[in-house]
Amino acid sequence: MICGRDDADLQFLVLLEGRTTRLHCSSSCLRDSVAQLRRARALRLRRRWLGALALAVMAAGALVIRRHIAPPPEWISSGPPEPLPSPPPPAPVPYGPAWPPTDDEWRTLFATARWIYPLPGPVRRSFTPDGKIFGPAATASHGARCRTDRHCAVDLGGELWGEHIYAAQDGIVDRIQGPGHEEHGGQYVRLSHFGGMVFTEYFHLAAIPRGIAHGAHVKAGQLIGLLGDTGTEDGRRHLCFALSVRPSPEFPEVFWDPSPWMDAWPLRVPPNGTVAGLMLPNRVGDMPRRHR
Repeated sequence: MICGRDDADLQFLVLLEGRTTRLHCSSSCLRDSVAQLRRARALRLRRRWLGALALAVMAAGALVIRRHIAPPPEWISSGPPEPLPSPPPPAPVPYGPAWPPTDDEWRTLFATARWIYPLPGPVRRSFTPDGKIFGPAATASHGARCRTDRHCAVDLGGELWGEHIYAAQDGIVDRIQGPGHEEHGGQYVRLSHFGGMVFTEYFHLAAIPRGIAHGAHVKAGQLIGLLGDTGTEDGRRHLCFALSVRPSPEFPEVFWDPSPWMDAWPLRVPPNGTVAGLMLPNRVGDMPRRHR
């Protein structure tokens, strides 16, 4: 109610504004209400025009500043950029990589990879070539062979029975041979490297740590065995170290002489300069039974 009266016998004048209904008791009240609505609409329209005008003034001011007040851009170079030379025509790409890897590729890998000397320092032990191939017998169709005759591996002298043997390269334990295989190099560990195409083997071990199991990952310089004399004919304690390649089972395993690269392999020096071991005689008759 606009007039504030609620008499039942009054005749009301109705003003509709959108969804809003306003009742008026007289024409004067109706005129006042219409005037108020018109003033409110005019005020809203005026505010909209003022807002649009303010935005236009701001845009015009920014344009004036950019054209007449802001400093013009300057070229750092003295002229337009020089055109790039046209690329050479692409070289023909052979279909797939060379297979199997060549001897030069193996030499490059052996010379550039990160190796560790298998015996501890600080003294670098000398090595002698060994022409024997140990380990389980190979298959008849793909028998193992030496790349250089009578240079299938190297023998590293060991002054201490039980001296540490280190992994020469990061890899995975491919095979372990425990006691009872004297005719196949005694106790030994075989590691695979570079995706299973390169192998290192460590023969005549006195013992193998419990954590060195088939499929275990090892790091270069990690302890993988103890130096001994298992599988030797003369009872001389030493390490027989072998390096071989076999790209896939369709190829024979080829043993390389590692001596050309071993002089450059760094030594792992224990904190005290040496590792624990036992000084034992080298003669077979004087060998104690406890370490056989």
